[in-house]
Amino acid sequence: MKYKACAINCEPILYEKGRNIAHQLKLVKEAAENGAKLIALPEMATTGYCFYDRKDVKDMVEPVPGDTVSLFEKTAKEYDCYIVFGMPEVEPETNLYYNTAVLVGPQGYIGKHRKTHGYISEPKWSKQGDLDHQVFDTPIGRIGMLICMDIHFIETARLEALAGADVIVHISNWLAEKTPAPYWITRAFDNGCYVLESNRVGLERTVQFSGGSCLIDPDGSIISYAKEKDEIVYGEIDLEKARDKSFRKDTHKLNDRRPECYKEIASNSYLWNPLDFFGLYGYDPLPGGKQSKVAVSQMKQTDQDTRGRLDEIKESMKEASAQGAELIVFPERALNGGENCEEIKENALEKNSPVYDELIDAAMKYRIYAVVGLATKEGESYHNSAALIGPEGILGIYDQVHLSGKDKLWAKAGEGFEHYNTPIGRIGIMIGTDSVFPESGRILALRGCDLIACPCAATGPKPYGLEATVQWQNYPIPMGYSRIHWHLWRTRAGENNCYLIFSNYAKGDAKDYFGRSGIFMPDTFAFPRNEVILSEDQAELGYLMIDTSNCSDSVYPTNVVRRKDLVCMRQPLWYDPIV
Repeated sequence: MKYKACAINCEPILYEKGRNIAHQLKLVKEAAENGAKLIALPEMATTGYCFYDRKDVKDMVEPVPGDTVSLFEKTAKEYDCYIVFGMPEVEPETNLYYNTAVLVGPQGYIGKHRKTHGYISEPKWSKQGDLDHQVFDTPIGRIGMLICMDIHFIETARLEALAGADVIVHISNWLAEKTPAPYWITRAFDNGCYVLESNRVGLERTVQFSGGSCLIDPDGSIISYAKEKDEIVYGEIDLEKARDKSFRKDTHKLNDRRPECYKEIASNSYLWNPLDFFGLYGYDPLPGGKQSKVAVSQMKQTDQDTRGRLDEIKESMKEASAQGAELIVFPERALNGGENCEEIKENALEKNSPVYDELIDAAMKYRIYAVVGLATKEGESYHNSAALIGPEGILGIYDQVHLSGKDKLWAKAGEGFEHYNTPIGRIGIMIGTDSVFPESGRILALRGCDLIACPCAATGPKPYGLEATVQWQNYPIPMGYSRIHWHLWRTRAGENNCYLIFSNYAKGDAKDYFGRSGIFMPDTFAFPRNEVILSEDQAELGYLMIDTSNCSDSVYPTNVVRRKDLVCMRQPLWYDPIV
């Protein structure tokens, strides 16, 4: 089944409920007359958003269903369409208020979602949502709803995808970055479902909203998006495509998950001061952290043997050290390569391989840590692995948890994620296909990792840019054309408040690698971005200064990478289906 959907860019006016509803119903009718079957309006569309407190919003709240819902029900029935819109709700039994998304259709009221992960403004007047993350069966497919801040968290969209959502209607009052926002794009990619996004525009009580209402494809590409006020954007939803969760045709975004490795997602290690929590009983305390220069290596994929690759890696360790780097990350299977199962197995390193001794010698000589991708052998089992090696020796060897279909032909999956303490900070590793599964980075963040090293041989998803926006943003938030607006690994860093080093192969003749290795920051809303992204097609090294330290006179975290603001705002009460 295929049908037309649309998202509406509009500007609700604070307190002007009647005016807002009349104008929005006019836009909805226009969209429906143009064939739209699913129509989205912004968060708090009926009333405006920036309320001071309960007293300020008191005259705006209504029960759901109620009078306002009835008006949208009538329009949905008349035009045979489905509408999602945002409004402030009151629960009559408790007199508690909620920020709510409502779904109506030709048959009337269908259901609602109460925002579960509030932004800074919601606690001033509303309660966190208490209806879970529901998905509603309709004749046009299974529809989930999220509201604004909800989508910052990998868990919310994942819950709805696991419940069978074909499309997640995300309504928002998004601000402080150019849109369509990378988080919207990432949730579509993560879950292989459509994201229909309606975001408001305009200035309200000093808050500038970003617009960019859009439809995002299950592969993370933007189908269409709005630039102007009162603009209606259309796109096609294909239910068959939404239900095909394949990635590169050999990996399934839901079935290839490893829930047995995700148990920590149902808890929250950031409810307590992490500087105390991770050192409880004197076991495995966080390293002190420091300012450090780190490096990423982007290599050309070659047919060199292990000897040639080892020499190249050692030379890069030498060069990075000369530039002051204390850590360098290399791509997936950088050490022993292999284009087919037989080659990979033949080149796999056993535990006592003298190759490790050479890497340790280089680490000692150049006073540098290195994360090196390689294939390993243990008895009759093979693993797609990454070794963390430093002057003190081998700190650990991580075996990839999420195998691609091709890797399953030769490798055994690892049993779980690991972390390693170094002077630079706490380091976690995820390899290649691990990046496709957002649970990977989340587990490492919950374990207190400051930095995630990500050796890859990635052919997708490829980063892409975005045209300039006409929606005003104050400096230093960018408004102009961007060469790389969305980069999956940048989002992985921000959603977990970790530094992330993504090492990939440069574009070449043999495979469709895309390069764009990078070092990304723990806060994606910090502008201008302090990051480095390398070229598409050159073998090169990139460098960045990072800081995992804490103010010496504070017993509480003073650094976002230690405080992990987004991680601590999670709502694990709802997350059991993920694990």
